Amino acid sequence: MNTYDIIGDIHGCEKEMDRLLTTLGYRQEHHASRLVHPEQRMPVFLGDLTDRGPSSVNVLRKVISWVMVGDALYCPGNHCNKLYRYFLGNKVQITHGLETTVAELKELPSEKFTELQQTFITLYEQAPLYHVLNDHKLVVAHAGIREDMIGKRSNSVKTFVLYGDITGQTHADGRPVRRDWAQNYNGEAFVVYGHTPVKEPRRLKNTLNIDTGCVFGGKLTALQWPEMNTLSVPSTQPYVAEKFQ
Repeated sequence: MNTYDIIGDIHGCEKEMDRLLTTLGYRQEHHASRLVHPEQRMPVFLGDLTDRGPSSVNVLRKVISWVMVGDALYCPGNHCNKLYRYFLGNKVQITHGLETTVAELKELPSEKFTELQQTFITLYEQAPLYHVLNDHKLVVAHAGIREDMIGKRSNSVKTFVLYGDITGQTHADGRPVRRDWAQNYNGEAFVVYGHTPVKEPRRLKNTLNIDTGCVFGGKLTALQWPEMNTLSVPSTQPYVAEKFQ
């Protein structure tokens, strides 16, 4: 059985990502282009690498490099999807955090922008919507997944794993209203997800939400599999209480 460290939504919080990886026993080598662990553990990044935090470009560079050389796994989140569409030149709203990433990108020399644009497009297009690991015992999906969706790749599955179980309605601040899909999950596979910030890792049935709101002043959390230990480092960002459920 492979061993994994599944890492929640980073949102440009490079310092916390580096600290968590160090705490987990990883070393960044060759100018941070490689990520190694003495026990050959594998980190799994469950999406939303960028937006809102202070260092989205550096987080992108590192994670892209690690995934491309086989040192890490990655599946996209909704913020990754929006950045992908921005890089393609599609019309997207530069809001809900993307504005901070775009501001960083505009500071790059044109050749560095183009390089990051091309490598992220490649990362995104090669990434699975979600990971099914360890003989279907473990599923990693950004916003979660229903048991009847595991193994499928339809547009409805894509919407669910990126955005959660959305109703089509929105809150006053523009966030979509989402059902708590984990309450009705009865699958045998253990699902690890993020997307919805919680103050502490939230275990419900055979699911675990590890988005502990690092970019909102909470903490950055990893789940060690198969040990089922959670490990967190505190955020350096200001605490925003209303962002947590």
